[in-house]
This record gives sequence, structure tokens and C-alpha cells, in this order.
Amino acid sequence: MTVQKATNIHWHDGQITKDNRQHLLQQNGIVIWFTGLSGSGKSTLARALEEKLFERGHLCFVLDGDNVRHGLNKNLGFSPEDREENIRRIGEVAKLFADAGLIAMTAFISPYRKDRDQARSLLNKDEFIEIYVKVPLEIAEQRDPKGLYKKARAGEIKEFTGISAPYEEPANAELILDTGDLSLNECVEKILEYMIAKKIIK
Repeated sequence: MTVQKATNIHWHDGQITKDNRQHLLQQNGIVIWFTGLSGSGKSTLARALEEKLFERGHLCFVLDGDNVRHGLNKNLGFSPEDREENIRRIGEVAKLFADAGLIAMTAFISPYRKDRDQARSLLNKDEFIEIYVKVPLEIAEQRDPKGLYKKARAGEIKEFTGISAPYEEPANAELILDTGDLSLNECVEKILEYMIAKKIIK
């Protein structure tokens, strides 16, 4: 899927640069990449952060795993190959959002370290924040908001991350947030503190 098939194509730069857009929006275009098991709180945390950033006057957008599979990635399943392509596409889309000057947040399990590293490689060093939304498997199973763990344990869902498919923890995440110990508000505050410390926002 990553092989370049299109030929006779050329990159076209516009007169308006990323710096121009960032100056207009008074913010840095970045990608905040939430990763973790199903039920860890990725989407909930991303939405809560989006709300706080919006209140502060920042243009931001959440790319949610389930939502994207309704459209852009609806032709992909959950095999290792499809998971890789799912994350490859999202990495490219998130980069476009960041190039537009937005604060893009992705909420995907993204179980494979190499796929997350590939997404990171698309952006400059200070433009990608990986946040590991960590939670013990037993707590994720207790939450089970979509009933997926129960189905996976019953064999109704194949290749389910944490049960019948692997999850590779990040090796160098910028932030690790244990939602088994921290409240939603505490997690959001830690992210905001990080963003302020790195001068991403004021």
C-alpha cells in the first residue's frame, strides 16, 4: 500500500506557507497522537482537550478511530496489514491538518510501534506529541464501553488488541497518562502544562 503507483506527478507549493497560516491562527500546527488499548480513554481525553483548547481560542480537530472508519478507511479491516494502512493514512491526514496550522489530535489504538514512528517521521521533531493513554488490561475490560472485550473473549471478534492481537507500548512517548490513576481533568491539565512548557500554546 505504501508503494508509489502514481507517475508523472509533481509537488506544487503555494504562495501561502505554513508559517503564514500559523501566524494568522496564532498557534503552531502540530499533531497530538493518542495511543492505547480500547477503553483506555483516548477519544474521551482527546475530546476533552479539544474543548479546552477551543475555549482558549485554538483551532483544533480530533481524528477519531471509529469515525474515520466510517469514511476514509471504511475499506479496511483489522488485520495487521489493514491496521498498518489505517495508521499510514491517518498519519498523512494529520500531517495535512498540521500543515494547515491546526492542532490535530488522533485517537487510535495504533498498536504497532513502527506505524506510530512512521507517522512521527512525517513531521518535524517539535510537531508530534505522542501520548500513551495507559491503563491496565483488567481496567479496560471492566470499562468495556462498547462491549468489545466481552465479544473478543467469546471469540466473536478476531485480532482484537490486547486479547488476540498485540499492543506495543511506546518507547519514547512525550507523555504517559495512566487513566486508571488519573482523572480526566488531571490528564487534560497535564497535557496543557506540557503544551505551555513547550511553548505550543500560551
